[in-house]
Amino acid sequence: MKLTNKELIEDLKTRTIENLVIAQGLKEVSIEKLNQKSSAESWSALECIEHLNRYGGYYLPEINKRLKTAKKVSSTAIFKSGVLGNYFAKLLQPKENLNKMKTLKDMNASGSVLSIATIHEFIAQQEELLEILERSLNVNLKKTKTRVSISKMIKLRLGDTFRVLIYHNQRHLIQAQKAL
Repeated sequence: MKLTNKELIEDLKTRTIENLVIAQGLKEVSIEKLNQKSSAESWSALECIEHLNRYGGYYLPEINKRLKTAKKVSSTAIFKSGVLGNYFAKLLQPKENLNKMKTLKDMNASGSVLSIATIHEFIAQQEELLEILERSLNVNLKKTKTRVSISKMIKLRLGDTFRVLIYHNQRHLIQAQKAL
């Protein structure tokens, strides 16, 4: 995948704004319905959102840390996805039939006691993500690397990290809507 920084950031901002709209709508749903599960193994809508909050709690500080030392480039600079980053992004990209995936134990929100505060936290994270995306417009998205949550040894290009994080958000928001 090859895009200019501006094209990539604009696409990711649009997706994040769509995620924010969905989250705002979830605030209107009763807490009982938000915590409802279709089966013992499935997640409630709030568990889906809490799962995203846990990933946001890792990635937002990691990205902010990397932005402090990132090299500047023009917004017309070309971002080319890395092999591993593109693989993860495609794996997490929302599709018609979502494939089930296992999650890390510390990222699994199943059984958590959750309230409307879970949605408020997600909204705050998405607003922060929009600010980060705006600040990243003139950053080298290819050379700036972030560590991934599954292993501190693996690093992805910042552009790929954004894609993975935002596609993952979209994926689980679809799951949250289905849980309702």
